[in-house]
Amino acid sequence: MTNVFKPVSASHVTISELMLPSHTNFSGKIHGGYILSLLDQIAFASASKFSGNYCVTASVDTVNFLQPIEVGELVTMKASVNYVGRSSMIIGIRVEAENIQTGVVKHCNSSYFTMVAKDDQGKSVPVPGLQLKTINDVRRFSNCLKQIELKKVHEVHEVEFDYCSPENLAHLSQYNIQLELQMHKK
Repeated sequence: MTNVFKPVSASHVTISELMLPSHTNFSGKIHGGYILSLLDQIAFASASKFSGNYCVTASVDTVNFLQPIEVGELVTMKASVNYVGRSSMIIGIRVEAENIQTGVVKHCNSSYFTMVAKDDQGKSVPVPGLQLKTINDVRRFSNCLKQIELKKVHEVHEVEFDYCSPENLAHLSQYNIQLELQMHKK
Protein backbone atom coordinates (compact mmCIF):
# COMPACT_ATOMS: atom_id res chain seq x y z
CA MET A 1 0.00 0.00 0.00
CA THR A 2 1.08 3.55 -0.67
CA ASN A 3 1.48 6.35 1.86
CA VAL A 4 0.43 8.91 -0.75
CA PHE A 5 -3.29 9.65 -0.96
CA LYS A 6 -5.12 11.88 -3.42
CA PRO A 7 -8.72 13.06 -3.37
CA VAL A 8 -11.16 11.90 -6.04
CA SER A 9 -11.12 15.48 -7.34
CA ALA A 10 -7.49 14.95 -8.45
CA SER A 11 -8.89 12.64 -11.14
CA HIS A 12 -11.73 14.81 -12.45
CA VAL A 13 -11.72 15.26 -16.21
CA THR A 14 -14.48 16.76 -18.33
CA ILE A 15 -14.58 16.85 -22.12
CA SER A 16 -17.23 18.21 -24.45
CA GLU A 17 -17.62 17.62 -28.16
CA LEU A 18 -20.19 18.65 -30.72
CA MET A 19 -21.64 15.63 -32.51
CA LEU A 20 -21.23 15.85 -36.28
CA PRO A 21 -22.89 13.98 -39.16
CA SER A 22 -19.61 12.07 -39.68
CA HIS A 23 -20.15 10.42 -36.26
CA THR A 24 -23.47 8.78 -37.20
CA ASN A 25 -24.49 5.18 -37.73
CA PHE A 26 -26.89 3.97 -40.44
CA SER A 27 -29.94 5.10 -38.48
CA GLY A 28 -28.69 8.69 -38.21
CA LYS A 29 -27.84 8.51 -34.49
CA ILE A 30 -24.34 8.92 -33.09
CA HIS A 31 -22.46 5.64 -33.49
CA GLY A 32 -21.89 3.77 -30.22
CA GLY A 33 -18.36 2.90 -31.34
CA TYR A 34 -17.50 6.57 -31.60
CA ILE A 35 -18.77 7.14 -28.07
CA LEU A 36 -16.73 4.13 -26.86
CA SER A 37 -13.60 5.70 -28.34
CA LEU A 38 -14.27 8.95 -26.47
CA LEU A 39 -14.97 6.97 -23.27
CA ASP A 40 -11.61 5.21 -23.55
CA GLN A 41 -9.84 8.54 -24.06
CA ILE A 42 -11.38 10.19 -21.00
CA ALA A 43 -10.78 7.07 -18.87
CA PHE A 44 -7.11 7.23 -19.88
CA ALA A 45 -6.94 10.94 -19.07
CA SER A 46 -8.57 10.54 -15.65
CA ALA A 47 -6.44 7.55 -14.64
CA SER A 48 -3.20 9.09 -15.90
CA LYS A 49 -3.94 12.42 -14.22
CA PHE A 50 -4.62 10.69 -10.90
CA SER A 51 -1.73 8.19 -10.99
CA GLY A 52 0.88 10.35 -12.70
CA ASN A 53 1.65 7.43 -15.01
CA TYR A 54 0.78 6.13 -18.43
CA CYS A 55 -2.32 3.93 -18.09
CA VAL A 56 -3.82 1.15 -20.17
CA THR A 57 -7.35 -0.17 -20.37
CA ALA A 58 -7.61 -3.51 -18.56
CA SER A 59 -11.36 -3.96 -18.98
CA VAL A 60 -14.53 -2.19 -19.87
CA ASP A 61 -16.75 -3.35 -17.05
CA THR A 62 -20.01 -1.63 -17.90
CA VAL A 63 -21.30 0.48 -20.76
CA ASN A 64 -24.98 1.31 -20.51
CA PHE A 65 -26.37 3.14 -23.54
CA LEU A 66 -29.46 4.77 -22.06
CA GLN A 67 -30.61 7.20 -24.75
CA PRO A 68 -29.52 7.91 -28.34
CA ILE A 69 -27.37 10.92 -29.10
CA GLU A 70 -28.37 13.14 -32.00
CA VAL A 71 -26.32 15.06 -34.55
CA GLY A 72 -25.82 18.63 -33.34
CA GLU A 73 -25.96 17.78 -29.65
CA LEU A 74 -23.11 18.80 -27.36
CA VAL A 75 -21.84 15.69 -25.59
CA THR A 76 -20.15 16.17 -22.24
CA MET A 77 -18.31 13.36 -20.48
CA LYS A 78 -17.33 13.59 -16.82
CA ALA A 79 -14.85 11.07 -15.42
CA SER A 80 -13.31 10.34 -12.04
CA VAL A 81 -11.52 7.57 -10.21
CA ASN A 82 -14.10 5.67 -8.14
CA TYR A 83 -11.79 2.92 -6.81
CA VAL A 84 -8.08 2.18 -6.54
CA GLY A 85 -6.32 -1.12 -6.04
CA ARG A 86 -2.55 -1.60 -6.04
CA SER A 87 -1.96 -0.55 -9.65
CA SER A 88 -5.52 -0.48 -10.97
CA MET A 89 -8.24 2.13 -10.89
CA ILE A 90 -11.92 1.98 -11.79
CA ILE A 91 -12.97 5.09 -13.66
CA GLY A 92 -16.64 6.08 -13.61
CA ILE A 93 -17.86 8.11 -16.57
CA ARG A 94 -21.14 9.95 -17.04
CA VAL A 95 -22.20 11.02 -20.54
CA GLU A 96 -24.75 13.77 -21.09
CA ALA A 97 -25.99 15.24 -24.35
CA GLU A 98 -27.32 18.77 -24.55
CA ASN A 99 -29.58 20.10 -27.27
CA ILE A 100 -27.79 23.40 -27.76
CA GLN A 101 -30.92 25.06 -29.18
CA THR A 102 -33.27 24.20 -26.31
CA GLY A 103 -30.77 23.66 -23.48
CA VAL A 104 -32.35 20.29 -22.62
CA VAL A 105 -29.76 17.89 -21.16
CA LYS A 106 -30.22 14.11 -21.10
CA HIS A 107 -28.19 11.38 -19.39
CA CYS A 108 -27.11 9.09 -22.25
CA ASN A 109 -24.52 6.73 -20.86
CA SER A 110 -22.82 5.47 -17.72
CA SER A 111 -19.58 3.54 -18.03
CA TYR A 112 -16.91 1.95 -15.87
CA PHE A 113 -13.39 1.29 -17.16
CA THR A 114 -10.63 -0.49 -15.26
CA MET A 115 -7.29 1.13 -15.98
CA VAL A 116 -3.81 0.00 -14.91
CA ALA A 117 -0.84 2.31 -14.31
CA LYS A 118 2.40 1.37 -16.12
CA ASP A 119 6.01 2.50 -15.97
CA ASP A 120 8.30 3.16 -18.95
CA GLN A 121 9.05 -0.57 -19.26
CA GLY A 122 5.37 -1.53 -19.29
CA LYS A 123 5.37 -2.94 -15.76
CA SER A 124 2.44 -2.24 -13.43
CA VAL A 125 3.20 0.39 -10.82
CA PRO A 126 1.43 1.35 -7.58
CA VAL A 127 -1.09 4.17 -7.67
CA PRO A 128 -1.85 6.67 -4.91
CA GLY A 129 -4.48 5.77 -2.35
CA LEU A 130 -7.89 7.39 -2.65
CA GLN A 131 -9.21 10.00 -0.22
CA LEU A 132 -12.96 9.66 0.14
CA LYS A 133 -14.29 13.07 1.15
CA THR A 134 -17.99 12.97 0.24
CA ILE A 135 -20.90 10.57 0.58
CA ASN A 136 -20.81 10.20 -3.23
CA ASP A 137 -17.13 9.19 -3.03
CA VAL A 138 -18.00 6.51 -0.44
CA ARG A 139 -21.05 5.34 -2.45
CA ARG A 140 -19.05 5.01 -5.67
CA PHE A 141 -16.16 3.21 -3.94
CA SER A 142 -18.58 0.81 -2.20
CA ASN A 143 -20.37 0.10 -5.49
CA CYS A 144 -17.02 -0.75 -7.06
CA LEU A 145 -16.33 -3.23 -4.25
CA LYS A 146 -19.66 -4.92 -5.02
CA GLN A 147 -18.84 -5.00 -8.75
CA ILE A 148 -15.41 -6.53 -8.08
CA GLU A 149 -17.00 -9.23 -5.92
CA LEU A 150 -19.54 -10.01 -8.67
CA LYS A 151 -16.70 -10.38 -11.19
CA LYS A 152 -14.96 -12.86 -8.89
CA VAL A 153 -18.16 -14.89 -8.47
CA HIS A 154 -18.61 -14.90 -12.26
CA GLU A 155 -15.03 -16.10 -12.80
CA VAL A 156 -15.51 -18.98 -10.34
CA HIS A 157 -18.82 -19.85 -12.03
CA GLU A 158 -17.10 -20.02 -15.43
CA VAL A 159 -14.54 -22.50 -14.09
CA GLU A 160 -16.90 -24.69 -12.06
CA PHE A 161 -20.22 -24.69 -13.91
CA ASP A 162 -21.08 -27.76 -16.02
CA TYR A 163 -22.73 -26.26 -19.08
CA CYS A 164 -23.52 -29.68 -20.55
CA SER A 165 -25.21 -31.10 -17.48
CA PRO A 166 -28.69 -32.54 -18.11
CA GLU A 167 -30.12 -29.96 -15.69
CA ASN A 168 -28.62 -27.01 -17.53
CA LEU A 169 -29.56 -28.32 -20.98
CA ALA A 170 -33.15 -28.86 -19.79
CA HIS A 171 -33.19 -25.34 -18.33
CA LEU A 172 -32.16 -23.88 -21.72
CA SER A 173 -35.27 -25.32 -23.39
CA GLN A 174 -37.38 -22.46 -22.02
CA TYR A 175 -35.49 -19.93 -24.18
CA ASN A 176 -35.84 -19.01 -27.84
CA ILE A 177 -33.14 -21.41 -29.04
CA GLN A 178 -32.83 -24.56 -31.07
CA LEU A 179 -30.30 -26.79 -29.37
CA GLU A 180 -28.42 -29.04 -31.80
CA LEU A 181 -25.49 -29.93 -29.61
CA GLN A 182 -22.89 -32.21 -31.14
CA MET A 183 -20.55 -33.69 -28.58
CA HIS A 184 -17.03 -34.12 -29.90
CA LYS A 185 -14.77 -36.74 -28.40
CA LYS A 186 -11.16 -35.75 -27.81
